[in-house]
Amino acid sequence: MSDFKKFLITSRYDKPHGILLLFFPCLWGLSLIKSNITDVIFLGIIFFIGACGMRALGCIWNDYNDKNFDIRVKRTKTRLIASNKLKKKQVLLFSTINASIGSVPLFFLPTQSIFIALCVLPLIISYPFMKRITWWPQLWLGINFNWGILVGSSAMGTEFLSFPIIIFYIGSILFTLGYDTIYGFQDIVDDQRIGIKSTSIKFKRKPKTFLLLVYFASFTLWGLSLHLLEKPTVAIVLCFSAFIFLLHRILKCNLNDPYSCYKTFKYNSYYSLLITIILIIIK
Repeated sequence: MSDFKKFLITSRYDKPHGILLLFFPCLWGLSLIKSNITDVIFLGIIFFIGACGMRALGCIWNDYNDKNFDIRVKRTKTRLIASNKLKKKQVLLFSTINASIGSVPLFFLPTQSIFIALCVLPLIISYPFMKRITWWPQLWLGINFNWGILVGSSAMGTEFLSFPIIIFYIGSILFTLGYDTIYGFQDIVDDQRIGIKSTSIKFKRKPKTFLLLVYFASFTLWGLSLHLLEKPTVAIVLCFSAFIFLLHRILKCNLNDPYSCYKTFKYNSYYSLLITIILIIIK
């Protein structure tokens, strides 16, 4: 296998749904306020480049710290770092390349946005260790993955700590908590055996109840935020219609089937795309 292919696989560039789920919150932050569409498109491109690099860097960092776990999990045991098919210098090189890509937005953002973006680094660094100490690593991931809402909204000149933006951010954290709990069910048997903690395990007895509560809370906060931001009613109605479709897919998901879990997980990126289109088009 060539070094380039190893780079793509280790960075998960062959699995773009994670990139999209990190990228869309950045667009939400850009689109929540009334803004010039040209600015949204330009900064959107910049944020996409950054999301590619940061998601890839996060995957490598996570794989490196979880290699002793991954080798004992059926789905992850063939990962290049876990199976010792990458040298340390390759891991460092791949990380450096992705860090450089992920840093691109810093050259185009205002000072306050750069400061906010850098504040997430301790959260990213600590994420791989959360599954060792808490049942809520998915919640920690939500805080990380949706940080782009704060960065994006601040880049448009708005108060990033305004109440509607914070409400939307919390709703997005819950959204991530939901889809990553579904994702975690792929490995629940192995995770329980080796002692990894997750919301998938914590709520395994009534997972659908937990997921429905989380998703409903997420949309409720999103709807409240859009109302406070004086978004047209049609935008809220369209978001809710898409939300009902997503809930239907979640209810149909067989959480005992890894393929069904991954398929449902991917539907969340499609839903995120619909929300993004609605927020950009309907002002």
